[in-house]
Amino acid sequence: MSKNDMWGGRFSGGPAEIMEKINASIGFDKNLYKQDIQGSLAHSDMLAAQGIITTQDRDAIHQGLAEIQQEIEAGTFDFKTELEDIHMNVEARLREKIGDPGARLHTGRSRNDQVITDVRLWTRDALDGLDALMADLQRALIDKAEAHADVLMPGYTHLQSAQPVTFGHHLMAYVEMVGRDRGRLADCRRRLNECPLGAAALAGTSFPIDRQMTAKALGFDRPTANSMDSVGSRDFILEFLAAGSIHAIHLSRLAEEIVMWMSDRFAFISLSDAFTTGSSIMPQKKNPDAAELVRGHAGRIIGCATSLMITMKGLPLAYSKDMQDDKPPVFEAAGLLELCIAAMTGMVADATFNTARMREAAELGYATATDLADWLVREADIPFREAHHITGAAVKLADSRGCALDELPLEDLKAIDARIDDRVFAALSVDASVAARASYGGTAPEQVRKQVNEARKALGMDE
Repeated sequence: MSKNDMWGGRFSGGPAEIMEKINASIGFDKNLYKQDIQGSLAHSDMLAAQGIITTQDRDAIHQGLAEIQQEIEAGTFDFKTELEDIHMNVEARLREKIGDPGARLHTGRSRNDQVITDVRLWTRDALDGLDALMADLQRALIDKAEAHADVLMPGYTHLQSAQPVTFGHHLMAYVEMVGRDRGRLADCRRRLNECPLGAAALAGTSFPIDRQMTAKALGFDRPTANSMDSVGSRDFILEFLAAGSIHAIHLSRLAEEIVMWMSDRFAFISLSDAFTTGSSIMPQKKNPDAAELVRGHAGRIIGCATSLMITMKGLPLAYSKDMQDDKPPVFEAAGLLELCIAAMTGMVADATFNTARMREAAELGYATATDLADWLVREADIPFREAHHITGAAVKLADSRGCALDELPLEDLKAIDARIDDRVFAALSVDASVAARASYGGTAPEQVRKQVNEARKALGMDE
């Protein structure tokens, strides 16, 4: 096939070499071959059902497409840059194989509606795969949270020790984050699940096609309602990339904590050789490279979202060639997300924790100061703002002596405020602190176990 055969008589000369290179997308959109063939099978079935092509032509198309898929998967298919994209490469090969019936396949459609149908099918599959991986991550977090429901650690605000919390509570926070991430991807899937096939270039087609039939055959909920919107919009990809970016941020935050927790300063966590590397010069080093790469890859995923937003922001309706650049970002982001989620799931399952060190850290930094203030409100009927000032004075005294709050003598506490009595010491231990926070969603071990049980049921972990 010559360079002009796809375009017919409008063009008498072939494209410049640079035009051929910049115009071609086959280098990345060959990833869509399964979806492209899937869409063509459904389209040919519909054309035959509507009497637009014969059943014999349809059968020949089906046989030819099946053989082409086998060639692609066997690595024997010759992708040609001059044919630009996956659609024209497949169609050209189909015409070589079966002749005129292959030339009838494109009736009632355009590459514009063909490509966006392919991308919707591909993205839908990617969303389903990512959701399954995110559920696995939740399960790994829940298992660790259940095993560490009683383990104490510092809870931080501003990266300053604030209040003691249970490690199980800390991990369950990420279970909630990932749950919302899954919800965003599910919403995205629901909105994208409309079929553009049959919108043609931008105005629909004069052929008596049945768009409901092709939509149903491809597992879509319905056909898209407006032909111009069908081919001229990419917001479902933007939504996927935005939701994926939010999930990448959550993964990055947990990765950052793993990096910190592995440092000598924290020493909360150890990872096996499976998720760490050594130094080329310092033999003692064990580096949290998997966590650092998850943290780094988040930036690339966010970059994918940003790049397509900028591509789309100034395009008039309907289709422009700029939209050819929609596929590299979604392919890259989906691949990176898959890798990062799998790595994080592995790290969570692999990690062991220095619970003694975590408890030791929880006991530092006057983390039970809030408990003193709460005790003054609850037992001495002191307004909270006044209790806050009293507690601040106690912390200042303990800091000057280099001791913990519960190590201050009662007489010194009473000197700050006479309403304090010896009952206060029961509230000042880190164990009492976390046990007291038994409000719904709180850090108390009993609450953590309740949240774990609810999460296990939601994920079908006990079935």
